[in-house]
Amino acid sequence: MSVATVSAAHDEFVTTGQAPGRSVRRVVADSWRRSRRSGVDPEQSSPPVDVSANDLAGLRREHPLSVALPVVRQLLLDRDPGWVAALTDQTGRLLWVEGDARVRRQVEVAGFVAGAVWREDCAGTNAPGTALATNREVQVIGTEHWARPVQPWNCAAVPVHDSAGHVLGVLDVTGGPVVASGLAMQLVRATAAAIEATIASRPVGGTSAVPAGPPVPTLRVLGGQGGTLALDVSAHRLGGRHAEILLLLAEHPAGLTGDQLAVLLSDAELSDVTVRAEVSRLRRLVGPLLSESRPYRLTRAVRTDVDVVRAALAVGDTAQALAAYAGPVLPRSVAPGVEKVRTRLADELRAAVLASRDPQLLARWAASDEGADDWAAWAALASSSVPGSAHHLHAHAQLARLDREIGRRHPHE
Repeated sequence: MSVATVSAAHDEFVTTGQAPGRSVRRVVADSWRRSRRSGVDPEQSSPPVDVSANDLAGLRREHPLSVALPVVRQLLLDRDPGWVAALTDQTGRLLWVEGDARVRRQVEVAGFVAGAVWREDCAGTNAPGTALATNREVQVIGTEHWARPVQPWNCAAVPVHDSAGHVLGVLDVTGGPVVASGLAMQLVRATAAAIEATIASRPVGGTSAVPAGPPVPTLRVLGGQGGTLALDVSAHRLGGRHAEILLLLAEHPAGLTGDQLAVLLSDAELSDVTVRAEVSRLRRLVGPLLSESRPYRLTRAVRTDVDVVRAALAVGDTAQALAAYAGPVLPRSVAPGVEKVRTRLADELRAAVLASRDPQLLARWAASDEGADDWAAWAALASSSVPGSAHHLHAHAQLARLDREIGRRHPHE
């Protein structure tokens, strides 16, 4: 899309809230909607810096990404590429910002400084914030940014995970035209992979690290970009049916018969021949990961991003669960088995967010597509936030909107 087209779509959306349609990439349009729901001002960039220098130093010392700084400097900053590189924590706080001195001075004007929180609900659409919101790599180019003071810049960001799949933070580069290139995205992606390998190889508990075996296959099914399998050193983009089958088999490690799989895949009757053909095509893609005999089953454990959210909820870490939740499970799927996983996960996460009474978590849930019309979430945000604060005022405005819409839908009640 041209700069003028995206800029015009941004102006129209800021003014009217009308969906930008095909003039803007979907990942950007979705982020604009979340930014608008969060009440982020598009005319200014003022991400909060709510930690002291001493507190920031402590956060840096204690964060697992601290061991990654030499990797970042070597791969991204060694040859003075004309950009700045940043590492955030899992809350979107910039822990380190280093690189070209001129670029660094210029982005500081927009609040891109160590200690600032660049989550979408604080700063609107931006690469580190949107990568954190979607748990996916992303480039945000110029006028795709929500806040106009940031629109002179381009940025590319990739989430960084630990060996269990938990989000540790985001790696970002920000700069001029060079950052809008595919080469910059490839370099950030490769550096993030090197960071994850460095973290995985670190000794645990003072003992030597166990020699690494093959990486655990990872299936990502959350959000609009769900349907990706990372297998050994390759990443495979899956068709909808194949993503459904892999998810259902990951949810049933003991395996599924053809009849059981057919029931979970469709309300309509699927023949054994149809199921067998789909599984055969999938096996050609994933090889020995899928058994050749029946029942259909996975021959190795597959970690899904659903598992990561569940694990965080199981230990009461609602912030990590929300950070890992990039959106509904395979949102376009109508397979009954997938719908059950989708509903259960969303319900469990929503319940944990509401129970937390944490204004930051409530605001992030309410800004999502699922939380946009969640009256209980907006009410919880209104009651738990500081009276007169931005969260408090925005929550009351959204409650008034929902009350008006409910009244229009049910005028005689």
